[in-house]
Amino acid sequence: MATHAAVAAPALPVSIDDVRVAHDRIRDSIVRTPTLISRTLSKMTGATVYLKFENLQFTAAYKERGALNTLLQLSAEARAKGVIAASAGNHAQGLAYHANRLGIPTTIVMPTNTPTVKVMQTEGHGANVVLHGETFDAAYAHARILEGECGFTFVHPFDDPRVIAGQGTVAIEMLEDVPQLDTLVIPIGGGGLISGMSTVARALSRQTGGHPIEVVGVQAELFPSMYNRINGTDMACAGDTLAEGIAVKEPGAITSKIVAELVDDIVLVSERSLEESVSLLLQIEKTVVEGAGAAGLAALLSHPERFAGKTVGIVLCGGNIDTRLLANVLLRDLARSGRLARLRIRLQDKPGALFHVARIFDQERVNIIEIYHQRVFTTLPAKGLITDIECELRDRAHLDRLVGALRAGGYETSTVELA
Repeated sequence: MATHAAVAAPALPVSIDDVRVAHDRIRDSIVRTPTLISRTLSKMTGATVYLKFENLQFTAAYKERGALNTLLQLSAEARAKGVIAASAGNHAQGLAYHANRLGIPTTIVMPTNTPTVKVMQTEGHGANVVLHGETFDAAYAHARILEGECGFTFVHPFDDPRVIAGQGTVAIEMLEDVPQLDTLVIPIGGGGLISGMSTVARALSRQTGGHPIEVVGVQAELFPSMYNRINGTDMACAGDTLAEGIAVKEPGAITSKIVAELVDDIVLVSERSLEESVSLLLQIEKTVVEGAGAAGLAALLSHPERFAGKTVGIVLCGGNIDTRLLANVLLRDLARSGRLARLRIRLQDKPGALFHVARIFDQERVNIIEIYHQRVFTTLPAKGLITDIECELRDRAHLDRLVGALRAGGYETSTVELA
């Protein structure tokens, strides 16, 4: 992993001048998203936390920057023939939106199992969507075939100096708005965002003689691909992660070189910490982020000693999360915090049994949401039954008081815990 002495290494494919030119090129066509302090998250984490709200871009993700920087450098002939990409996420929408705005034909190849809403959103930005294969790799291979057959220009989601320079403009804005930042915490999928941002951070530290800026990458534990590449490990990259936007099995060749040279550290975060971070950002900052967009905060929550006392900049890199998935995340967080619970209570199957239990809920001022009876599929005697009651409480202490009251009333009671 890089040290600050590593800035003297041979020239890398992207320089801060490339990023500055990119920023001048795209600045009038993207949102200059705010970088704002979060006093509540600062108190929770022990760091001074600033958030860069890239989820406020028109397509709700930073990917617009690299896509637009690439499109604006195409020749007239390339523009006329059109561009192509393989993506089922933010890159597809960012590229399609700006290409359509510039009058450039766009083809996006997506796996056949891509959710319909993502296909519709991409088509809504004027792209021709081609569904091919069941995996991203199959879609990517087909896109490269179409590139050759049709003369399209392939726009890579991360492993292209033009894309990297565009993504680096996030750091230009953050460090202009909050020059006192001493740590940047950046999600890593293929590595385009962190490559561009670390290029800026290192160069500004060197050119201005200012304080060194530490760059820390974040990956989901289920997809530690860049972590493996840099540290020589061989952990599996598979699973159903909430942070699908950074679920990349193979990082880029260009981005891996830049990360190895300029990034100080990469930390891994669990699915539970990602869920908690999505929920906290909605509750505290009133902002919706996808799993990848919450990775920076998850790093601070998972490794508080690593960032304590530092002035940290976090990129909320995207806000495209399925509404049903978001609802599940929020409800699971309520359950883990004790504000939503399911209690399993053993009753006798006789008149008034449920009434007496409900009276205890009333005495403890607990709201009952759902009741489920189980008489048949149980090991209890025929006159016994299991009742599951879902209820809403103030906090964990309130739940503990309710359980205590039920047991004091003679009811065998347990909580149904989340995994």
